[in-house]
Amino acid sequence: MKVHGTPKDLAGAHALAEQDKYQFQWWAVSLVEAVPCGGKKKGADSGIDGFIYFKPDGRTTEKAIISVKGGDSVSVPMIRDLAHVVDREKAKIGLFITLAEPTKPMQTEAVKTGYFETPYGKYLKIQILTIAELFAGAKPNIPLIDPTAFKKSTKELTTKQHDLF
Repeated sequence: MKVHGTPKDLAGAHALAEQDKYQFQWWAVSLVEAVPCGGKKKGADSGIDGFIYFKPDGRTTEKAIISVKGGDSVSVPMIRDLAHVVDREKAKIGLFITLAEPTKPMQTEAVKTGYFETPYGKYLKIQILTIAELFAGAKPNIPLIDPTAFKKSTKELTTKQHDLF
């Protein structure tokens, strides 16, 4: 099966991964609305396929690092590698996107890396999402913005607007 355009199902995703691993990575990164690493240039990516930038406090920009694997098997060392890259890059979250089903030991390893904590909640530091889950509507658990940053102040809520005429 040859893929033209964007995969619409798992068979198309598998075909794209076999056909062109870089196109597969860029496509998978787009599924989570992330920025591709290196502007879609082929080459060494230092374990980073994309970034999601977020402001958990409404002011400070943080980043999540995306790692995409389109092969038929994935393993615990891949989770450890992503955790190392997250630490090296001083990112708050790592997102591992995989075409293959993750193993229980991989999920355990991801939980062992701990959490990124904000006043608004805890977020697993290393998260694993499959392409199947993304097709089903799953999203990474990332605090895109402080939920209280845009609440109206008490003054705004009580002040009435006067007629201009």
